[in-house]
Amino acid sequence: MTRAAVPGLPSRYPIGGLLPALYADDDLAQRFTAGLDTVLAPVLSTLDNLPAYFDPSLAPADFLPWLASWVGVGTDPAWPVELRRAVVARAVELHRWRGTRRGLVERLRLCCGVHADVRDGGGATWSAEPGAALPSPPTGELLVRVWPVREGVTVDARRVLDVATASCPVHLTCRVEVLPGPPGEPEQTGS
Repeated sequence: MTRAAVPGLPSRYPIGGLLPALYADDDLAQRFTAGLDTVLAPVLSTLDNLPAYFDPSLAPADFLPWLASWVGVGTDPAWPVELRRAVVARAVELHRWRGTRRGLVERLRLCCGVHADVRDGGGATWSAEPGAALPSPPTGELLVRVWPVREGVTVDARRVLDVATASCPVHLTCRVEVLPGPPGEPEQTGS
């Protein structure tokens, strides 16, 4: 929907009322300015409500992709509008945690509605003791184990893999396991 297509949108600032008193009773001047009011009403309305356009929870749905581009986040048009609003609203926070376990867990919770346990196979480690044994060689795999936030909800493993792969460093492969519940519970299923 375009804001210019709102029929009968009145102007909050009619130009005819701002003219000098000489033109207050001039029919031609009042009709001419009324035509300008009709053209300018959507522009003035947009400007009056400009702060709402920058708030993802209030912005028109057709404005969300542009707002998402401002904060550097991609949204899928197939997602429900409320999910797109939430992703745009939390984009800056999620960028702050990008490349970390916490960032991936939060992104998966937001975009896929799952809890996640991330096992990083990057092989970086440290020791508080000098001369400690070297770490085992890196696996080269990022293992993401997910389970639904609520019972009875199915997990879309393909979507989880897409979100995890987008956040995964390029030198690691990404593997997703869908669990029926939190890790430690029996009967884990892989996907």
